Amino acid sequence: MRTIVFMLSFMLFTILSGASTKDNQNQGNSIPLMGTRFLTFNAVIRVNQIEVARDKNVGEDERDLHTPSVVIKFREAINAGFPGAKITWAFSWLALHDTTSNYRKIRELVVGYQSKYGDEITFIPGAYFANAYNPTEQVNKDLHDGLAKVSEIVGNGYRPKSVVAGFLSAKNQDYLAKNEGIHVCQGNIWSQYAIDNQDGDGAVTYPFYPSKEHFCKPAQGKDDFVDCVNLDGWTTDFLAARREGFKDGFNSRMGVGPIETLSKYGLDLGLKEMLHTTAIHFDRGFELNGFAWVTNCWEVSLPIDVTGLTNWLSEIKKRWPDVKFITQGEFGLIWRKHYRDNSFNYRFEEIGSGIGGSDADKEIRWFMNKVFRLALLSDLNKDNSETVIDFTRYDLPAKEPSEMTRRWSLMGDINQKQTRPQDKPVLLKQLPEEMKTIIKTIYPKLFPIQ
Repeated sequence: MRTIVFMLSFMLFTILSGASTKDNQNQGNSIPLMGTRFLTFNAVIRVNQIEVARDKNVGEDERDLHTPSVVIKFREAINAGFPGAKITWAFSWLALHDTTSNYRKIRELVVGYQSKYGDEITFIPGAYFANAYNPTEQVNKDLHDGLAKVSEIVGNGYRPKSVVAGFLSAKNQDYLAKNEGIHVCQGNIWSQYAIDNQDGDGAVTYPFYPSKEHFCKPAQGKDDFVDCVNLDGWTTDFLAARREGFKDGFNSRMGVGPIETLSKYGLDLGLKEMLHTTAIHFDRGFELNGFAWVTNCWEVSLPIDVTGLTNWLSEIKKRWPDVKFITQGEFGLIWRKHYRDNSFNYRFEEIGSGIGGSDADKEIRWFMNKVFRLALLSDLNKDNSETVIDFTRYDLPAKEPSEMTRRWSLMGDINQKQTRPQDKPVLLKQLPEEMKTIIKTIYPKLFPIQ
């Protein structure tokens, strides 16, 4: 009799636990895009720093940096700062297949987090730079086999809602949508240029559907439409991001990322910059766009005090208590439900923090839509100083590299990095008439009647 009672109790517990987990995982489905502040977070677990192919590495071996205790401490730091948060875990090819005790236990831990918190588990091909080292078909094969391995490890028919990729070509994102049924991909690192192993400046910083021509170009219509929501990798400070790599001693990737903030400036000043970048979106950006999104990516192997992570999340929870901290797959699908095409019109405004390349005497304004992106930079100490530092048209033909290379940027008429003679900033009124006409069709108020 006791055995029967125990079995019935266990079955009831299993059913209720499963229902609770299912409810937690489906919570994001009912969240509206507009009127919401979103936070997403990707955690990368790998074996080698840059696993360029299944059997080739070009970075440092990170095996000793990945232990179950490190993963536990990392996840606890997130929950301590933002209880109820759901994050996305991205495993590299080797991390999915490594048979050593540590990696077996790490995979078990993360599967447990998927059940306990509703976390997402997915695959990262090539450790950020798949297309720089592999042909398109090989990347497709890696995506197929990697995702299948994720499903096998998690079990119960699990399938991730998204993929983490760093950069991923339009052809590969099209494959994800059509062949794998995945419609969300972290497929561009906004403004990245002259840092790490691949360039990819030229895209829109908030979600968009990529064109079949180039992953940085928003689709212009049905004929070039890729049904995969293309997401940025981590939110950067717009003023820092306009710089070329490490030029003038600054880091163009500074924003919410831990390497450029906590590691560079310490827990206090680093946190100040992280919150400054966060506020660009959760304050003024929310007013301008009707919703806001901040995203971060953290390699679990980083030797950075996770107290900084807890502090950042705690401050977000305190300043913006309405923030929805969900997986990137859930967020991408919420955006996809609201936008069935590239009818977005994003605007951002920032005055610098005074930290690093975020000049305190500068103001930057960004305008992003499916036809073009436009950036205007002002010197706060000078009147009438606003100049165009970026004008990238998306209504023109584009083409991705046919060879394996680091050069995947989509450079427009004027590019924010100022690496070419034509990138010299100019006054808005000095632009050619054709450019001004295009801008006026969407933002006529930028050209006041004289």
